[in-house]
Amino acid sequence: MAKQPMLKFVNIERDMPEKRPPDLRRSDFHEIYAEYADTKAKEQSSRCSQCGVPYCQSHCPLQNNIPDWLRLTAEGRLQEAYEVSQATNTFPEICGRICPQDRLCEGNCVIEQSGHGTVTIGAVEKYITDTAWEQGWVKPIAPSVERAESVGIIGAGPGGLAAADVLRRAGVQVTIYDRYDRAGGLLIYGIPGFKLEKDVVMRRNKQLEDGGVTFVLNCDVGNDISFADIRAKHDAVIIATGVYKTREIRAPGVGGLGVERAIDFLTASNRKSFGDTVEEFESGRLDAKGKKVVVIGGGDTAMDCVRTSIRQGAESVKCLYRRDRANMPGSQREVQNAEEEGVVFEWLTAPKGFVGDPVTGVMVQKMRLGQPDVTGRQAPELIEGSDYVEDADLVIMALGFEPEDLPTLWSEPDLPVNRWGTIKADYVTGATALEGVYAVGDIVRGASLVVWAIKDGRDCAETILAKLALPQAVAAE
Repeated sequence: MAKQPMLKFVNIERDMPEKRPPDLRRSDFHEIYAEYADTKAKEQSSRCSQCGVPYCQSHCPLQNNIPDWLRLTAEGRLQEAYEVSQATNTFPEICGRICPQDRLCEGNCVIEQSGHGTVTIGAVEKYITDTAWEQGWVKPIAPSVERAESVGIIGAGPGGLAAADVLRRAGVQVTIYDRYDRAGGLLIYGIPGFKLEKDVVMRRNKQLEDGGVTFVLNCDVGNDISFADIRAKHDAVIIATGVYKTREIRAPGVGGLGVERAIDFLTASNRKSFGDTVEEFESGRLDAKGKKVVVIGGGDTAMDCVRTSIRQGAESVKCLYRRDRANMPGSQREVQNAEEEGVVFEWLTAPKGFVGDPVTGVMVQKMRLGQPDVTGRQAPELIEGSDYVEDADLVIMALGFEPEDLPTLWSEPDLPVNRWGTIKADYVTGATALEGVYAVGDIVRGASLVVWAIKDGRDCAETILAKLALPQAVAAE
């Protein structure tokens, strides 16, 4: 009888890939985790309990068949593990790097709840697909039949790219329109390289382009081409723009020099990593070097900003968040990484205003947690008389994102939006009230996770394929 390769969580401890020392990773934008070796990947996968009700899978937006690809990895059947992983996830190597596993799959691992430490699902997922690329197991997109219908996708972020992949594999003609000069959306210009190195994204972009997807870049819908023209060109249109409008606060000094938006700061940094000339960076405006940096916010974008500031050589980096550590929305793993790298967190603090133009400080109010709000989280309350000024040469606002006013920008008043400005669309199919128009990702959900955008893109593409089913395509098969 073959030896049982699984259920080894009692004897084998959880072991993440080795993390580069903070003093080394502070000086560059390379990813901080090393790759598993084959033996280590098998060992860690073998810790899976193969439970009858896999909560890791049910708490994954893509419903990834995690227990099966962990078992296949433990058995040394890595190519099969990749095929199982790829069957439900268009970009597993990206999700393995940036998904908040501590809140999703790993956070719901049964053995974690029994005190043995979760299976390192994200690290194994990353290892499987990185190995697949190295070994040539990732096959080109090669439709068995070409279809006449075409789909236009507005937005080259994860939702749009995932939809394009599914549609193109079925032979549909796909054109992606994006305002930026590189495809990838926030994967390229929002998320720093120390979490997601850019060649990982560019490799997928090339796969799509080589597979026949047409990219129309530097294309601002509403200016360079109208929404009506895109609808006229295609049999269906998917809106996958994401949400890029920065949520603002009203406070004295908010418009002063040195009070900057997170998206501008991160985009400038990522452009520099490509070797682009970035005027705002060269002038020092969006360069944290030698500055006292204060980042306002507690989500993953704030974590990206504080850790980027460290790498740019800031004199000091502080993060202000109005709740405590336990109630922050960002990944706890990211907070730990930031603290290791020298970031100081000022919990239960909120900005009241800004001093100077250029900025010299943040007027800070101390908070305490009161009764739960409508979301069930304890609402922050001001502590009267606790104000103080935090010195700052650069303040980065990372308070989240809101949708742009697409009906106005695109001269399409019939585009259905709700009171928050996000598009009204079916959460499963992506269908809107406009015939042939679909929407996926953050422009429907509001600012959310990459993995949800991938799911939405895939589901929407399958819906379109069912609706566009061609008699000639069926006949050709």
